[in-house]
Amino acid sequence: MDVKSAFLNGFLQEEVFVEQPKGFVDAHHPNHVYRLKKALYGLKQAPRAWYERLTQFLVDNNYTRGSVDKTLFIKRDNDELFIAQIYVDDIVFGSTNNTKVQQFVDVMSLEFEMSLVGELSYFLGLQIRQMHDGIFITQAKYAKNLVKKFGLEKAKHCDTPMSTTLKLSKDASGTKRILRSPTSLRVKRIIRYVNGTSNYGIWYSFDTNASLVGFSDADWAGNCDDRKSTSGGCFFLGNNLVSWFCKKQNSISLSTAEAEYIAAGSGCTQLLWMKQMLVDYGFNQGTLTLFCDNMSAINISKNPVQHSRTKHIDIRHHFIRELVENKCIVLEHVGTNDQLADLFTKPLDATRFKTLSRSIGICLVE
Repeated sequence: MDVKSAFLNGFLQEEVFVEQPKGFVDAHHPNHVYRLKKALYGLKQAPRAWYERLTQFLVDNNYTRGSVDKTLFIKRDNDELFIAQIYVDDIVFGSTNNTKVQQFVDVMSLEFEMSLVGELSYFLGLQIRQMHDGIFITQAKYAKNLVKKFGLEKAKHCDTPMSTTLKLSKDASGTKRILRSPTSLRVKRIIRYVNGTSNYGIWYSFDTNASLVGFSDADWAGNCDDRKSTSGGCFFLGNNLVSWFCKKQNSISLSTAEAEYIAAGSGCTQLLWMKQMLVDYGFNQGTLTLFCDNMSAINISKNPVQHSRTKHIDIRHHFIRELVENKCIVLEHVGTNDQLADLFTKPLDATRFKTLSRSIGICLVE
């Protein structure tokens, strides 16, 4: 659903004045200005004014705003659920009952000028195919345009985006900007990988449960310049991948255990946020499970005793101990071969890369 001229529906709370447009100047008051009552495109206040107008309208019609995501609106009626996700002037909505969908369309059409685009198939660069047993999401169009932009449509494909033997390092001098530089070759390798996997996407199966689990991992001192570690994590609702991250840590870790412990802390924050969000959808989670492949990091989270090897760790990373003690989250050990988050921390060989990619739901659907 698309709202036509959405920003023009917002009411301004501030005093905003505009000059008289050329060709429409009042001959009797040429120096007067207009005071705006409603928003115009180009005003900094316009997006906020539109959002407040839409929010107030939906709340007045018994739709509840999400507690975590303020652009999510929910309406429950016994076992029936309706949800609407707002993105500027685009609204994605659905329900367990088609009657609720039609009611929403009727209510919105009475207040705003709307255009319906049918079943969701393209949104924010994502191509979405809805099937009887699941949903397949890909970015084939974006990927092909990216490859075409760099003129590498006929280049040889790569099995992995990065080589396991080459390490990226900072170019302080700027001398490696020539075309034959290793930096240029590495970027081309990524584009060649994208070219070979442009039609791949993530499969979301309907045949799954609603349990939330996560995997966290770290590549200790993987950065060649500052020796900082990289945290990686992926999170599943049942068997479906719903979130992931890859981020360089802010501090230097003195051991693998410390790097894994910090990565686990980042995974815990993501799990807690997702747990709160799922409450709005009607899914209440109990104790959450985070899988980690480092026993030392797991033991640090369970043991509150100060130790010479851990006393230097910033206190903000130790909140994981409280979560474990209160049984909000339990850290479970997983073997290195089964650590799915390994995919988000460092370059892997082709066999390992493809195995983990398939495990998190990346596939090709004809």
